[in-house]
Order: sequence, then structure tokens, then C-alpha cells
Amino acid sequence: MAVTFSVAISYGKDLGWIDYDAEAKQAAVNLANEEGKSLAEKYLSEKHNISVPHETLMDFTQETVDPLADEASFKLALTRLWNETQVHVDWSRPVDYVREHPHY
Repeated sequence: MAVTFSVAISYGKDLGWIDYDAEAKQAAVNLANEEGKSLAEKYLSEKHNISVPHETLMDFTQETVDPLADEASFKLALTRLWNETQVHVDWSRPVDYVREHPHY
């Protein structure tokens, strides 16, 4: 898997990360918590209708997003991951740190 984007995640007391390969259109969820891992994998395998903002805070359109279609779609889908699964995307946590310390 040629990783093009990685992001840290957490579920309960477990830290993990998701690797996305844009060329293969695949994501690998690395999380010790099986429930959180399963929820994230299911969410990423399905298309979602997402309200996408445009010019103002009141300017939205509904778009169908396939999380694995490309990196932009993957990142957009991740912004709604918490609402659907309670798996938290930790955009600011370094993935290398999480790989070494998979628990709080």
C-alpha cells in the first residue's frame, strides 16, 4: 500500500491512525479497538450525502461523497466521521507519535 495521506484517530482509550492510498483507492484503519475499527471501516466503505459549504456560512449544497474516490473526498468524509461513528479524527496529533504510543 503506497500511503498518500495518514491521519491520527481515537476511539475510547485507544489511539490509532488511518492510511489512505489514492492510487489504489483504499484505506487501512489501524486501531486496536475492534468496535471502533469496524465502525470506521464501514463508514469509509459507503457513500455519504454531505452538506458542503461554499462562499458563505449559509451557502451549502448536498453532495454525494465516496470517501475512497480521491484524497479530497477522503478528507471531506473524515470531517463527518465523528458524527456517524464516535471515532475521533485528531488532525493535529502526529501519526508517528500514535504509532509508538497507541493508548492515552
